[in-house]
Amino acid sequence: MIQAPPSEDQVFELLRAVIDPELGADIVSLGMVPAVSVSPEGDVNVGVKLTIGGCPLRAQIKKDIESRVAVHPGVRDVHIDWGEMNADERTDVMLKARWNAREQAPATAVPLSTRVLAIASGKGGVGKSAVTVNLAAAVAAQGFTVGVLDADIWGFSVPRLLGIDEPLEAQRVEGSEKPKIIPNELPVGPKSRGGLLKVVSTGFLVEEGTALMWRGLMLTKAVEQFLHDVEWGELDYLFIDMPPGTGDVQMGLARMLPRTDLLIITTPALAAQKVAARAADMARRSFLRVCGVIENMSSFTCDHGETYALFGEGGGQVLADEIGVPLLGRIPLEAAVSVGGDAGVPVSLTGTGQAAKEFRAIAQRIVEDVAPPTNMAGCSARMLNLATAALDAHDTAAQ
Repeated sequence: MIQAPPSEDQVFELLRAVIDPELGADIVSLGMVPAVSVSPEGDVNVGVKLTIGGCPLRAQIKKDIESRVAVHPGVRDVHIDWGEMNADERTDVMLKARWNAREQAPATAVPLSTRVLAIASGKGGVGKSAVTVNLAAAVAAQGFTVGVLDADIWGFSVPRLLGIDEPLEAQRVEGSEKPKIIPNELPVGPKSRGGLLKVVSTGFLVEEGTALMWRGLMLTKAVEQFLHDVEWGELDYLFIDMPPGTGDVQMGLARMLPRTDLLIITTPALAAQKVAARAADMARRSFLRVCGVIENMSSFTCDHGETYALFGEGGGQVLADEIGVPLLGRIPLEAAVSVGGDAGVPVSLTGTGQAAKEFRAIAQRIVEDVAPPTNMAGCSARMLNLATAALDAHDTAAQ
């Protein structure tokens, strides 16, 4: 008895078992198979569009298609018509691939209740690390346990900004088959509130003047190790100091911690604002929420009270309006921020100037509105700490 050839729908189902090795999803779901036809004699023709014509994985995809379809009863021959995607099709397939990666994100050592905030910028030199450290310290001073992950693997500066130089150590922990990295800890604020920073950086693993000449894969693996092999313990927040740009670390983080929210840092300059927009675009394409923009180095006020817009004006608000998120604050250019960073004492903890006040105001807004702590509800002690912090802030402002 001659076996009837499969239907086109049956062929599509067979092709769902063919996985693009680079994108990590099946070629049908990714939209790489625009058409299938089957002749009465059992000749199957499969149209396949690759992201680029010279895709090095073409041979493997071809082999997988032929092996999956050829074994079906009634198939006499399998032929593949190769094509190349246009720009819109490539964008669509990458969005689908990133969505699939997000939905299949592996578990990490970061508690699910932790609010994860990545501090990002399109370019270097906008003060991103200083903003990260000052915001993390200001949030911790409100009584929270805050992790700080220095994901700027090449340009690590968090250890110096926080005045921590102890090397990281690994210890055996309960429930783990192998030793875990223990973060360096720094108590913050009054002891009665119990604020705490837990800090991890490659700066704790190498000498400060050592150049790390690592390529993309090693950078991603380093961040992956910090997310999987660190004993973070309980965390209310995790602030991640991202490297500038939209490269391997950013994409790796979107895959490993898809619940991350982004804060975009820019200066008022139009050039910085335009570049920062790319970081926001990367986040959106990776299905990450951009929760706000912070304008750093917004203006400089000299001793006699004159204010100068040294880096231009309005870039932060323009960027916030462009991407549809709030401008959380404008941090003025003050020597106290740099002096505090060099001394390892964030200005947001001890400063009395406008920059310190702005850092504390942004931190308050993060806790109360932008990214409230997940485990806040029903915790009377935490609510009391927040109320106390708010009253202290009010008293300080009144003075």
